[in-house]
Amino acid sequence: MVRNLTKGRPLKQILYFALPVFIGNVFQQFYSMVDNIIVGNTLGENAFAGVGATTSLAFLIIGFVQGLTAGFAVKTSQFYGANDVEKIKSSVAVSILLSGALTVALTVISVFTAMPILKLMRTPNEIINYSHQYITVVFVGLGATMLYNLCASILRALGDSKVPLLFLVMASVINIGLDLLFIMVFHMGVAGAGWATVISQFISGAACMVYMFKKYEILRLSSRHFKLSFKFCMQHLAVGLPMAFQYSIIAVGIMVQQAALNAFGTLYVSAYTAASKIDSIFTQSLVAMGSAVATYVGQNYGAGEIERINKGVNQAMLVSVALAVVGGLIVFFGSDIMTALFVKNPDREMLSLSKRYLFWQGVFYIGLAVIYVYRNALQGMGYSLLTTIGGVVELGMRIIASILLVKVLDYLGLCLSNPCAWIGVDVLYLIGYYVIMHGKTKRYFALKNVRIVDKGRTVAQKI
Repeated sequence: MVRNLTKGRPLKQILYFALPVFIGNVFQQFYSMVDNIIVGNTLGENAFAGVGATTSLAFLIIGFVQGLTAGFAVKTSQFYGANDVEKIKSSVAVSILLSGALTVALTVISVFTAMPILKLMRTPNEIINYSHQYITVVFVGLGATMLYNLCASILRALGDSKVPLLFLVMASVINIGLDLLFIMVFHMGVAGAGWATVISQFISGAACMVYMFKKYEILRLSSRHFKLSFKFCMQHLAVGLPMAFQYSIIAVGIMVQQAALNAFGTLYVSAYTAASKIDSIFTQSLVAMGSAVATYVGQNYGAGEIERINKGVNQAMLVSVALAVVGGLIVFFGSDIMTALFVKNPDREMLSLSKRYLFWQGVFYIGLAVIYVYRNALQGMGYSLLTTIGGVVELGMRIIASILLVKVLDYLGLCLSNPCAWIGVDVLYLIGYYVIMHGKTKRYFALKNVRIVDKGRTVAQKI
């Protein structure tokens, strides 16, 4: 059901929204892990490393999709907070049109540039063919990824985080079954793992789309909603593209990091792949809090509830710190057991490398929590340019650390590259948020009793 986040206790509303997102994100990571576990245990360490070596390249494109659809949904959530039904429908329509056009362009570009980029990243010769086979399938099916992320983002913009979860769980179950079928029965190799992911995402996205249009009157569109002005399209692109580029900018930094890692050899790639999958599971609580904050802030910003935004963000940050501490402890003490899931009989050196990486990530999870809360708060208010600048800062810090620290500290330098990037961008987001909110809070108290009438409805004056 749709949920109005402009009423009720802020923290309760945020947590209520975040919990389904967290479960959904874990399932999404889970079926990605299933690909890796099945590949690692059936096709061998080289195939496992080959799939793992595509992580940063996949994030470059898929992250763009996620940022784009999340950015479009920011506008939808603001219109929902302002209770403007026609603008909500027009926002959904423009999101569909723009997403469709960009999907075609992204698919063509990503498929034809995959191999050159893998070579540029110095992917080891013994695994590069595995990497190319897998990532090509994922990119061919990019439309399925766009479909699910767009539908899920629209529903979350209206406060419904449960339905995207249900369809994601369905996709996870289908993905596991198809993995086993394609790899173990049809012997399709790493390409089978890619097709399992694409098909399961398409089924999930199509089901989500049918549900949302059938269930919610507020999302049912007519031809007039697709007659959009250039200005309205640009308003969505002005939020969506910076968020998309922000994700991709971060991905470029991770690709530089991956290139530095590839130079260490296949053993290091395997250890890093396993560790990063574990890391991604235990940071999903922070991702979910960020997603909840973005929708919460977007709706309240549309409603002009500035003080409510401040209260909710502060409370979300406290919860995120607690989650960061717990996650850090779990990844460190459970690293050996979890790493052993990915590869049969991992040697002691691989376990040591994985544990070393997870230790340094866990120590700095609080810095990552700051990013997710304040970056999403700024995005919810529409300050996507500032968050894009943050992405550039993060890119710079990660590249510097990956190049300089690796030369000085070897593998430890690679382990520290993420924390360096997190700390650098934390400073920007904290200063930016508090400067912006200080000005808005002063204007809020000056204008809080002022109301204007728009088409017979009383709405808060734009803060």
